[in-house]
Amino acid sequence: MPERIPFNLPHLTGGEFDNIRKAIDLGQLAGGGHFTRACEELLEDRLGIAHVLMTCSGTAALELAMMLLDVGPGDEVILPSYTFVSTATAIVRTGATPRFVDIRPDTFNIDPDEVEKAVGPRTRAILPVHYAGVACDLDALGAIATPREIAIVEDAAHAVNAFLGDRALGGIGDLGCFSFHETKNYIAGEGGALCVNDPGLLDRARIIRDKGTNRYHFDQGVVDKYTWVDTGSSFAASDLVCAFLKAQLDEMQPLLEKRLEIHARYQEVMADLEREGLARLPRIPREARHNAHGFFLLLPDRATRDGLIDHLREANIGSAFHYVPLHSSPMGRKLGCQEAPLPVTDAVSERLLRMPMHYALTPADVDRVASEVGRFLRARGAGWVPLP
Repeated sequence: MPERIPFNLPHLTGGEFDNIRKAIDLGQLAGGGHFTRACEELLEDRLGIAHVLMTCSGTAALELAMMLLDVGPGDEVILPSYTFVSTATAIVRTGATPRFVDIRPDTFNIDPDEVEKAVGPRTRAILPVHYAGVACDLDALGAIATPREIAIVEDAAHAVNAFLGDRALGGIGDLGCFSFHETKNYIAGEGGALCVNDPGLLDRARIIRDKGTNRYHFDQGVVDKYTWVDTGSSFAASDLVCAFLKAQLDEMQPLLEKRLEIHARYQEVMADLEREGLARLPRIPREARHNAHGFFLLLPDRATRDGLIDHLREANIGSAFHYVPLHSSPMGRKLGCQEAPLPVTDAVSERLLRMPMHYALTPADVDRVASEVGRFLRARGAGWVPLP
């Protein structure tokens, strides 16, 4: 049996344990310590984002964003159904209603035309997801949202160090949300960040993150004690988490270049599959500078996708499909918040398969994955079926 190629493998840069030891020696392990500030400043400087607040997870960043915008009962938030559950639960926990819309057939990002159809008098925010680190059409979404005074909250969980032109994803909408989960490009086990691009939201964002207190002003010497002043929760990241993350962020550019090399290798060695009509490779718009978060294939049908998963497993290669559409999930059906069919979402969910993507992959590993994929698909001979 050949050596296993795992689907994901958490990566260490080598500086994580030294940073954790330094955090312990500094004596502040909760949020707001040396490494919390260091991560925030690094992300602001490298990505050109106005203000970054570290959080304990990407989910926490999304929840903080909804609280900050006072989203609540009677409101609607528009989002893609093809996303991780946290995008929707951040809305539902406020009492608001998620309004699911379809995705584009090229990038699998939210379709602005479908967003415009879904906008109504109760729409409070639009929550686009930058799938696989490829930018949504934020300019089109802004043209819909701005005249109606609707907020845009970017779910940039996949998209740290990815750009739309020269603008960092997460730093374009009113708010943006990052994740540093172990499956992401830069990791801390768990961890996240809220990007605050509207300066009018910054003070309250800090208060909500600090359990509804004005602790930040106390730490800055603005007040002589801190107290409860607003709604909030325990959203701050531990300084130990940020110490681990800082070692990753210090290697942000070399890690990006390594990941882009792997992605380009996949594109090169799998290009024949697309020319032969056996699979479709990712589409990257010209204006998008992606971060190679993942590499996936769109296959002719679900049976081909499932068969390929089994074939790769037998070849000791990990692979994974992605989201079960939220509108058709048990909770989505219970909420009854879906009115129209979402044909592209349903088709992509059944046909997409993600290939291994992590920093330990070698060119030989990628070639082996491509060889096994090609062997299966050519033997099966399934013809291409266009998306709806």
